[in-house]
Amino acid sequence: MSTKHLLAPDLQIIADLFPELRLSAKMLPSFRAARAKEITLAEPAEYNATRKEILIRREGEPDVRALLYTPDQGPNEGKSAGYLHIHGGGYVMGSPEQADAANLVLCAKLGIVVLSVSYRLAPEHSIPAPLNDCYAGLGWLHENAQALGVDPERIAIGGESAGGGLAAALAIHARDKGEYAICHQHLTYPMLDSQTGSAEHMGDPLVGEFVWTRQSNQFGWEGFLGDAPATAPQVPARVEDYSGLPPAWIHTVGLDLFRDENIRYAQGLMAAGVAVELTVYPGACHGFQFIPNTVAGNSYSKAHRAALAHALKIER
Repeated sequence: MSTKHLLAPDLQIIADLFPELRLSAKMLPSFRAARAKEITLAEPAEYNATRKEILIRREGEPDVRALLYTPDQGPNEGKSAGYLHIHGGGYVMGSPEQADAANLVLCAKLGIVVLSVSYRLAPEHSIPAPLNDCYAGLGWLHENAQALGVDPERIAIGGESAGGGLAAALAIHARDKGEYAICHQHLTYPMLDSQTGSAEHMGDPLVGEFVWTRQSNQFGWEGFLGDAPATAPQVPARVEDYSGLPPAWIHTVGLDLFRDENIRYAQGLMAAGVAVELTVYPGACHGFQFIPNTVAGNSYSKAHRAALAHALKIER
């Protein structure tokens, strides 16, 4: 049974734009390359911002490439805030460039420094490599906070889908290490639970038909985990202690495969006394915000920006 009729009228086009994709190790390289060719970078000057590619150096591990976005007014004596962005792609694809325009908007409209990390992808690089790369990005933001004009007590992290999952994992990892502070986690339908979509955990049949399916989810998690056990922090849904994690904004949608795991995660945080704002938007599915000029997409963009501004104590 198709769930297309449950999508909002202006989102039903998504069923035709994104036919069912069966991910495999064989097709992945060509699919990544094709998606990369479709990306057109925005012009930073139009946003009164600057984009710069940087390399984060580490001992004993490869450099981490990242895109750094800074407002054109430059460092302002620690009065700005920082946002570490982690891109989506099911842990197996994607790049910082795919969120270029969105990160430029955040940088310009909120006056914040944004760092978007290019972490190593599965299945070539399973855990702990992707999380280690994201942690390096968090460390770089903290260690360069003064030069960037960033208040180290106002550094948030976030992302979409797998990027949201890695952000949740990073929050757990950073809490446990106690080295770098995170004031907030900003999660858009985060990919949190390796069991979702498996034969034993098929879940609600009304979710997961479009864009990111059960088959894709299992492929992504299998590559990400490799031979490692499905435990926290890399699988945030397996965390046993939610206490001490940063406050969270979690946005999920009614037809997304991750809807129920997102709700359960929010409940776990709330039960531990962590402040959470949870939105479950009806009539939308995975990737809805990439369809231009829709009611759901416009609502999401405004809410995403407003919630991040509030978390970073930015007057707007």
